[in-house]
Amino acid sequence: MARIVIVEDDAAIGDRLAGMLRGLGHEAEWCPDGATAVARVTREPAELILVDLGLPDVDGFRLCHRLRGSAPTAVLVVLTARTEEMDVIQALESGADDYLTKPFRLAELQARIAAHLRRAAPAGHDDADRVHLGSLLIDLAARRCSTPSGDVELRPREFDLLARLAASSGQAVSREDLMSEVWDENWFGSTKTLDVHVAALRRKLGDRVRITTLRHFGYRLESPSG
Repeated sequence: MARIVIVEDDAAIGDRLAGMLRGLGHEAEWCPDGATAVARVTREPAELILVDLGLPDVDGFRLCHRLRGSAPTAVLVVLTARTEEMDVIQALESGADDYLTKPFRLAELQARIAAHLRRAAPAGHDDADRVHLGSLLIDLAARRCSTPSGDVELRPREFDLLARLAASSGQAVSREDLMSEVWDENWFGSTKTLDVHVAALRRKLGDRVRITTLRHFGYRLESPSG
């Protein structure tokens, strides 16, 4: 369980996010403005902070600076409708660790929060970052895939695809979910790129893992016992 602060001026969104996070077992508190958020994290440290840039009382980038100063170890994730590259760069330079544009899927937000909290976990919890599939080791924090004989060189998107399939090892994952979660929820191009990346994984991983094609649905990464 983590302490998470949500800085969002829209009450409906704030309540929805807080309810989702509490349902996942986290301690979540909604702050409607920047001043309330700074006071909250100054009073009691948070492990992760979700920040909307469009707040009524303070510039979002300046708030990121203040929150970073008040909570230097917290993970800071910006949630905003701004999509310009310069906004992303400015948010990251202001202290944010991640940037998610609205509208976003709750499943994607959950996955990012889980990943950030795993990486922020103290030593001794590193196993949460590692997925074992037979002789194959997937180190999510280091973004490394290895076997006893050495590393398997994967391109960034190949690694993301393998990690997503491994997260549901033994379960069917639809093409739509893979495209939205590994590529982009607004992807409008051909999904042939998914097949190309699966083929590359099969070629590079050989018989260490088996990725089964589910006709007219998607793929399944078979568990080692399967």
